Amino acid sequence: MIDYSVYIQANPLNENDAPKAYAKAQMSELMSFQKFVQHISNHNGVFSRGTVRGVILDMCECLVEMLLEGKKVQLGELGNFWVSLESKGAEDATKFTADNITAVNIVFTPGDDFENLRQRAEFNVVTSRKVQAIMLKAEKAGDSSVSLEEAMSETRKRVAASGDATPEP
Repeated sequence: MIDYSVYIQANPLNENDAPKAYAKAQMSELMSFQKFVQHISNHNGVFSRGTVRGVILDMCECLVEMLLEGKKVQLGELGNFWVSLESKGAEDATKFTADNITAVNIVFTPGDDFENLRQRAEFNVVTSRKVQAIMLKAEKAGDSSVSLEEAMSETRKRVAASGDATPEP
């Protein structure tokens, strides 16, 4: 189940458009590598946790090696990995050198196992992280009521002062 909250955001490309409501996924847990390895090991039974961990770590090391050799790596149903470059422009091609390259980014395109996630997903609307924090603070202070409008107004003031486009939901 994917938890989500709803937030209002203005259109950054057209300030005249009325703000609209959008969904923001709320992470339920940060699963550590160790927990993920254990989860895989539990599913497959045949392979120990150490074997699973070793295979994943070796895969990552080999993936980096292949990407640095300029290869596009296809990992079946997982998807494809390759690199893209960011660079500073030069006056012309003769003045462009490797020093103009500022970053190497990894590009990932999902494979078949990730297709149609929308059709397979179930959704659950929850309050935003900001509202959860306000409620927890009030609960700890022993307050029996909370003015969400007042709290959100404070958030909007801070966001406006900072110049950010939208408050963190």
